[in-house]
Amino acid sequence: MADQEIHYLELLEVGRRIQSCEISSQAVTRALLERIDSVDQRLHSFATRMESLAMAEARSADEEIAAGHVRGPLHGVPIAVKDLLWTAGVPTAHGMSIHRAYCPTEDATVVRRLRSAGAVILGKLQQTESAFVDHHPQVVPPVNPWSDALWTGVSSSGSGVATAAGLCYGSLGSDTGGSIRHPCAANGVTGIKPTWGRVSRHGCFELAASLDHIGPMARSVADVAAMLGVIAGVDPLDPTASARAVPDYLGTMTQGLEGVRVGIDGHWTLDLVDPATRDMLQSVCETLIGLGASIRDVVFPDVGPVVQDWLPLCAVECAVAHRATFPARRDDYGPTLQALLDLGHSMRATDHQQLLLRRADFSGRVRAVFGQVDLLLVPVCATAGLTLDRVRDMASDNSLITLGRYTFPFDISGNPALTLPGGITKDGTPLGFQLVAPHFDEAQLLQAGWAFQRATAWHRRHPAL
Repeated sequence: MADQEIHYLELLEVGRRIQSCEISSQAVTRALLERIDSVDQRLHSFATRMESLAMAEARSADEEIAAGHVRGPLHGVPIAVKDLLWTAGVPTAHGMSIHRAYCPTEDATVVRRLRSAGAVILGKLQQTESAFVDHHPQVVPPVNPWSDALWTGVSSSGSGVATAAGLCYGSLGSDTGGSIRHPCAANGVTGIKPTWGRVSRHGCFELAASLDHIGPMARSVADVAAMLGVIAGVDPLDPTASARAVPDYLGTMTQGLEGVRVGIDGHWTLDLVDPATRDMLQSVCETLIGLGASIRDVVFPDVGPVVQDWLPLCAVECAVAHRATFPARRDDYGPTLQALLDLGHSMRATDHQQLLLRRADFSGRVRAVFGQVDLLLVPVCATAGLTLDRVRDMASDNSLITLGRYTFPFDISGNPALTLPGGITKDGTPLGFQLVAPHFDEAQLLQAGWAFQRATAWHRRHPAL
């Protein structure tokens, strides 16, 4: 098979072909490595490439499959992981100059589980510094494959770009304030931020421990379901990982939307977004109704206070995460991360306690909303087709926090959120939306997303490269 025939296949499809010996994992891996060599010179999505290790894993996969031992749907499939996840013997920089030479001696739990499932890891994907909002000054930021002028979303910028550009069949990202959801929406791919605790964080560099979530990004809901089923679950190395049984996400994914109640806060969701985003969301509603869901009006709790609280909450926890090197090695940090850490060090204990109390109050109010509905339909961003210039203007106006209006609240509350491509602007740039569920109801999210993608083809639109 020629490269152009395979790089935009969905993960499960290429996996089926590998596992049926229609094509070898080595051939697919080699094709993607060649595509990375060609395309990523412009896109800069990879922080570290693992060519020799990937080819060795692919060769092992082919040998096992030929012997009749298929580990599962990821066996032999090339993927990539965000550069805050430990990979034994491979640099894991966390987007920081201070960790450029750091080589862990063990894999993160999620990396180990992917390898145990037979996945082939192509490399480490670029990210913002410490997974905050800006790339380190010494890092070349990834480029959106749809247009050089477009924002990539942060902090899982490399994950969004590489997945959209056909440089891997799936990737892992992390989400503390929207860092899976924004890159998915900006690059036109599918991703899930699981419930906090659904996926182990052992071996993951922290931004803010109680806000950090690890989740998969891919080109379809089915692919995301397959990856989540592998990485989720209890972990003795991470006491915060939930002991709840992991559902069969792939097995239950096709159950449909009949009778599912989808809530929408008309003011928060529709009145505060631009026309292109509003039109997309209204079209999504029509599709969901056609699939058997009902749309219910809800009043979502006021997000204003928690959107404002997210930054100081993140800052305090980030200061804890960096206590060994900041402020001692301040000059090794970029200015944006320096400012966040300074904020964290300036917080008083009484002010921090007030943040925690407001967080608990908001989380309780979100739980109450899910007493009325099964899912929520929410934008990812209020503005379609955000450009780099527009995001820079927002940063200079100190209004960058408005990017978190629809993402911060669900990191605060810990609810799972699935991001899906939902349209294309007149300028040809992708539009995304999110469905949100009660804690640990990822299965219903994936059912809804699968049904939506069966009825639409937005997730099959790809950038012209």
